[in-house]
Amino acid sequence: MTSAPLLYVCVRPQRGAAEAEYASFRRGLRLEEADVAQHDLVRAPLPADVFERYGGFLVGGSPFNLTDPESSKTETQRRVEAELERIAGEAAASRTAALFTCYGIGVATRLLGGVVSRAHPEDTGPVTVELTAEGGRDALFGGLATRFSALTAHKEGAGEVPPGAVLLATNEACPVQAYRVGERLYATQFHPEPTTKAFTERMAVYRDDGYFAAEDYDLIAERVLAASLTEPARLLRAFARAFGPA
Repeated sequence: MTSAPLLYVCVRPQRGAAEAEYASFRRGLRLEEADVAQHDLVRAPLPADVFERYGGFLVGGSPFNLTDPESSKTETQRRVEAELERIAGEAAASRTAALFTCYGIGVATRLLGGVVSRAHPEDTGPVTVELTAEGGRDALFGGLATRFSALTAHKEGAGEVPPGAVLLATNEACPVQAYRVGERLYATQFHPEPTTKAFTERMAVYRDDGYFAAEDYDLIAERVLAASLTEPARLLRAFARAFGPA
């Protein structure tokens, strides 16, 4: 632990979805608002002193896709990816702590020399995640159940961890569900922060963005609301205990 607060880094252009994601992270971490600041990376670059001001970083999801052709990416998306790479590089070098999720895991994977492709998407909704042997021994993941439910919605992923990373969790559809680099950089493909209700509200925002057929919203939402989610929030609390403010 440090005396510095954590920073939630927003990479969602939709303000409502970003605010809801921040609230979900803070609730999952069980930290007060003063202990988890937020920064909208879509609308402003990282402050020059960001690594001095904050003890760790939480990177959320985004409708951006790392695998989009570079020619189709906006200047904003390219800047966002470059600045997230700065955070991932500092955490990989153990100069800060970070948890990258969903879109963020792709950015970290590419920075570290891994391959992100459209070969490992997952449908919107609950999936089963299984810890590896290394995951069972990990400082954060080791306290979780060996198999647990989590929520996913992504169009890209990785089949192998990047060089130097330790695979912590997996499943058949997307083999890289979580990994660690060193002792301070963590990345998950699944979303650790939302409740089932919060996830259905996020689904409504992205109903027409190609993650699922819009007409299937009610059916998928019913399946999400019926899911039992215990371990993802426990992971966030473990991150807060390890790297949050004392």
